Amino acid sequence: MFHSHSHSDHSHRREAAAPNSWLSRNVRFFVAGIVVCAAAFSACLVLVGPGQAVVITRFGDPIRVLTKPGLAWKAPAPLESKIDVDLRLKTTSSGLQDVGTRDGLRVLMQAYVAWQVPDDSDHIRQFLRAVRNRPEIAAEQLRSFVGSSLEITASNFDLADLVNTDPKSIRLAQLERQLHQRLDEQALEVYGIAVRQVGIERLTLPAETLNATVERMKAERTTVATERSAEGQRVAAEISSNASRDARVLVAKAKAEAAEIEAKARIEAADIYGSAYRADPALYRLLRSLDTLDQVIDSNTKLILGTDAAPFDTLVDGPLGAGGTSEPTPEKKP
Repeated sequence: MFHSHSHSDHSHRREAAAPNSWLSRNVRFFVAGIVVCAAAFSACLVLVGPGQAVVITRFGDPIRVLTKPGLAWKAPAPLESKIDVDLRLKTTSSGLQDVGTRDGLRVLMQAYVAWQVPDDSDHIRQFLRAVRNRPEIAAEQLRSFVGSSLEITASNFDLADLVNTDPKSIRLAQLERQLHQRLDEQALEVYGIAVRQVGIERLTLPAETLNATVERMKAERTTVATERSAEGQRVAAEISSNASRDARVLVAKAKAEAAEIEAKARIEAADIYGSAYRADPALYRLLRSLDTLDQVIDSNTKLILGTDAAPFDTLVDGPLGAGGTSEPTPEKKP
């Protein structure tokens, strides 16, 4: 009885364990299937971030370029793969370059370049072919381009166009525009790179060029000083000439006015003399004689006249009477 009961218990346990084992195996298969599906699903998803492009390749050959941010689909590897391309703006410096100017002098220039890969499929593919999606190689090639372009562009300008004490004479902006145009054409055509900005960040002069520049600046300063001095002298001479002319005009005008006043005074004096003469001729002759003496004789003059000489004869004989005659003066005996 004991053995029979034990065998029956084992049979019941095996019958109960069989369904549980099947269920656990199915759950594991189901979970594994979900994981595989999720992995396959994620392998087919492509996320394009901002400032980024994704190139879909099939067996290494680019077939699609995704530039719009968001999710996209692709076939799972190894059928299709993706390459991320950075479209953000980058800067590269050329370092100091020894270049020659149009007037035969040497200048040390250093330029910076701001560049990026344009967000169009043709230039992105060209960038991949040219530098294998390696920005450091593109930067190195750009530095080489900048060196040769600086030499060509600087030869279109004199040193005075780049280094000058007069801000109006400096033409660095024109040099940067020409350099930008030359670099953009070369970089876009060869590497699919767009040059956004080019600028001169450093400009120095070798010792020989520096001495020549200093001498040129001295000569320019001397020329400017001479021109300003000559201009000042011309203006001073013009002012002096105008002042002399104005003075002569004023003096001539004053003399004319004085002559006019004197003529009027003489006319008035003549009228007064005429009136006085008509009123009393003898008194008039006496006063005129005294005026004549006053004009002829000064404090240093000694004049001896007889009493019978004018005007003393009037004082001796007396003025004429009402009838126009005077009493005769008795003759003195000696």
